[in-house]
Amino acid sequence: MQTPDRNDPSQVALRSPDEHQTPDEAVLDATEDTKPAPGKSGLRMAREIVETVLLAVVLYVGVRTVVMPYQVDGASMEPNLVNHERVLVNRLAYWDVDLNTPLNWIPGVDREGSWTFTPFGGVSRGDVIVLEPPLDHDQPYIKRVIGLPGDHIAFQDGYVQVNGERLDEDYIDGPITACSDRASSDLDTCDVIVPAGAVYVLGDHRDNSQDSRYFGVVPEANIDGKAFFSNWPIGELGPIGHGDYNE
Repeated sequence: MQTPDRNDPSQVALRSPDEHQTPDEAVLDATEDTKPAPGKSGLRMAREIVETVLLAVVLYVGVRTVVMPYQVDGASMEPNLVNHERVLVNRLAYWDVDLNTPLNWIPGVDREGSWTFTPFGGVSRGDVIVLEPPLDHDQPYIKRVIGLPGDHIAFQDGYVQVNGERLDEDYIDGPITACSDRASSDLDTCDVIVPAGAVYVLGDHRDNSQDSRYFGVVPEANIDGKAFFSNWPIGELGPIGHGDYNE
């Protein structure tokens, strides 16, 4: 078989132009062919930045809708929560929905009354909550739920009495709870039957807390959420304790 003569012009004409390129030149050409136009690259980068910012905003709003940061102001919850301690508050802890509302959207369905569903459970004794006090005050309070709807709250020998039984509170130091009807109105705040839709709250530092002994029961509508986690200082990092009442 005859070997092609490289000096023959007809044979040279059959060569691919790439045969004259060095390997470096071939790589350079391939890179240049795939490189996006400067305008398109800038538009893509701008779009990615906008998408990232929008995602961050959506996540921020979503998290703040559910979880609210709160800083303890004062000593009313010592020794369990101290001044300037930071906690996270679940704003949906006591959220409820009337299931009859969506059911009544179905043609032919007309359910009366309410059918309330609370996904995360209702208010429990011992919960530490952030609330809007029924006072002329521009800052929310943080207190512990002591009395639930229907409870009879009274005080005797330094202890809280719930429905005639002494409430054992393992998060405070013994019989330190006194009450002397210090409310500004004629309302009895030391011997109370908690009405429906309300709670009775106390601070853990009983000698230094403005709570239901002063302003009476708190409507559940005034509750901003349940404090569930301490995130500052680092030494206090962890879940917020809940009383064990053996109920």
